[in-house]
Amino acid sequence: MNEIAPLLRPADAPLRQRKPDWIRVKAPTSIGFAETKQLMRRLNLATVCEEAACPNIGECWTKKHATVMILGDTCTRACAFCNVKTGMPRAVDPLEPEHVAVAAAELGLQHIVITSVDRDDLPDGGASQFVKVIKALRRNTPGTTIEILTPDFRNKAQSAVESIVEAGPDVYNHNLETVPRLYPTIRPGARYYASLRLLESVKRHDPSIFTKSGVMLGLGEERLEVHQVMDDMRSADIDFLTMGQYLQPTPRHAKVIDFVAPKAFDAYAAIGRAKGFLLVAASPLTRSSYHAGDDFARMRAAREAQLAKA
Repeated sequence: MNEIAPLLRPADAPLRQRKPDWIRVKAPTSIGFAETKQLMRRLNLATVCEEAACPNIGECWTKKHATVMILGDTCTRACAFCNVKTGMPRAVDPLEPEHVAVAAAELGLQHIVITSVDRDDLPDGGASQFVKVIKALRRNTPGTTIEILTPDFRNKAQSAVESIVEAGPDVYNHNLETVPRLYPTIRPGARYYASLRLLESVKRHDPSIFTKSGVMLGLGEERLEVHQVMDDMRSADIDFLTMGQYLQPTPRHAKVIDFVAPKAFDAYAAIGRAKGFLLVAASPLTRSSYHAGDDFARMRAAREAQLAKA
């Protein structure tokens, strides 16, 4: 437990905004990065890699791994941690599902992650577009496994989850993002227990679908609060937990309270595995879709080993 001590910060300690060495990454310059960017522009696709200013974009795009963000690039919410722009979104692009499938084929993806902005303006929150994208991928690249990262579909989660689960993604991800105490300031448009119930309902509708959720560290959460989130996730039968360092995108976003040391992430990962997650990915640079294909293979193998023991 002592390994997690760096998470605890005296109330009067100064905020540390300078990034430590372990969080720094090189600027993207590779040919593969440029080719991936050109493909996304040609197909008029947004990516969370760009819009959320992901620190891993250079590594992932060099390998031609991109996380497509459907339903446009404008979110109807304004979370304090998120760099995606807020405003009134444009109309849903009817060509988007086919364009996503074309991108998956041209990139040669064995595993694809699809996410979206929040679309509270749509009657179904955008669930039908997720369904259309899944179906387009199944038609065009049937060998590609599909991971979706959805919003909470506020006030319409039950019907949204039912339709998406019926379409049959391999992994259903929805991030809790932080501990309940910080929701009013960090994720004010969402409700912690509503997000938990959403993930729980995925398993209820189809236990074969892997469920996944993630949290950011460094926003002022306490160690025991993080442990409670893990317990809540396991109570909802979530298979895969991701944990990464929060990074402040711009001065107007929530400040970083702590840069959590790699050893603290390792300790959290060990606790998560002991609590029964099939897989835990925890490091400063871990993000929801970082190494998602490799992690999916490991998670599937872990389930098969678990079933063999049973």
